Amino acid sequence: MNLVDIPGARLSSQRLVAPSSGGPEDVVRALGAVQAQDYAGAKWALALRLGGGHTDADVERAFDEGRILRTHVLRPTWHFVAPQDIRWMLALTAPRVRAAMAYYDRQLDLTEPLCRRSQAVLAKALGGGAHLTREELGQALARAGIVAQGQRLGHLMLRAELDAVVCSGPRRGKQFTYALLDERAPATPSLDRDEALAELASRYFTSHGPALVQDFSWWSGLTVNDAQQAVTLAGARLRAVTIAGRIYWRGARARRATASPPLVHLLPSFDEYLVAYKGRDVVTDPAASKHRDLGGSTLVANPFVLRGGRVVGTWRRSFEKKKVIVDVRPLVPLTARERRDLRSAVLLLGAFLQQPTELRP
Repeated sequence: MNLVDIPGARLSSQRLVAPSSGGPEDVVRALGAVQAQDYAGAKWALALRLGGGHTDADVERAFDEGRILRTHVLRPTWHFVAPQDIRWMLALTAPRVRAAMAYYDRQLDLTEPLCRRSQAVLAKALGGGAHLTREELGQALARAGIVAQGQRLGHLMLRAELDAVVCSGPRRGKQFTYALLDERAPATPSLDRDEALAELASRYFTSHGPALVQDFSWWSGLTVNDAQQAVTLAGARLRAVTIAGRIYWRGARARRATASPPLVHLLPSFDEYLVAYKGRDVVTDPAASKHRDLGGSTLVANPFVLRGGRVVGTWRRSFEKKKVIVDVRPLVPLTARERRDLRSAVLLLGAFLQQPTELRP
């Protein structure tokens, strides 16, 4: 395997050319966790990995029914995670996230006793299957004499997520709600630390490989030493491949990638295809790599166009008169076939949103 083979191999491992059977929850379990602060984009990311036939409403239903949860886990940002994985994953990664947020906790005067008292209030407010918005929970905290507004409220809720007290509830219209984790995700057998490290490494490299240990460290929030230990503990579930003098890891049963249509993908912002790796040059088309729209964190934060697994442009969607307008900005020339594939990708987005689409320009 050479560097040029990595994009195709990752398309396959990330199920972008070999879509998963099952539902959104199966994709989330396979990938381990899916970054989801852009909620609309994250739903599209799951649907892409399920192939055609799955709509925005299908993914929304899985979320409302609790088949996928949204919480802060791994790095301090929102992720989709499966109910059966949320507890062991939090136990493994939450200490690192809490440490990363300690400075902000001090700035906001969020002491340990205050966090414990606030979580008791949250547990009481959400008991019996209640699903409340952040603002409603802020009001409950205020009635208990806890000042909780703006950033302070956000950090109290983040801490309650990390401490396995709350997680996402079903949406109320367009508003997100919280629920008690104990009611949303019944208790499952726990994993000890070594078992959790091995499981997380296995999930990551099987669904994201070939990737470096440093990539896994970035994605998981673990130290590089812990990430290396996790690879060792995963043992025969993983295999190494040397590419350009560096050791990459992938699932032991990974198959050689094949050039399967579609060649063009419209991926959302913060998609796992880019955000899950520390280095991203290998999946950026050399002709587009120096463009200002593809520099640094901008590359991750924007929706982007893939051609054969390499980033070749950006895109955005808007809604106009009951149809979806898709504005595409290619940064390299596209062949006639690739333009046809681009139109097919736009139609797939329209089918997901259940609305007519128009490609511009």
